[in-house]
Amino acid sequence: MKSKNHAPISRTASAHMQRVKGLPCSVCDEPGPSEAHHIRQGLHYATVALCPSCHRGAGGWHGTRIMWQIRKMDELAALDVTLARLALDPGATAITEDWMARRQQG
Repeated sequence: MKSKNHAPISRTASAHMQRVKGLPCSVCDEPGPSEAHHIRQGLHYATVALCPSCHRGAGGWHGTRIMWQIRKMDELAALDVTLARLALDPGATAITEDWMARRQQG
């Protein structure tokens, strides 16, 4: 898998995004599968689990964002929910540690 303007996605980043997609929506808690919303293009570990409505719907992030405003959420708060849910998943430890190591390097 390759992003439009960036290097190919690593296997660990791809595995991380697949786990994110398996989570409930970080805004409205709709059960997964979800979509992986990139906070910034190319930052594959900074992805938020969003249902199609909260991601691409009229009231979603790429719409009016009204659902986000009602729930008093922004991308950082939604990322926090996503990461907390991943931390509860025993299989997410390696990805979380890899994410933390990358944050400390850069």
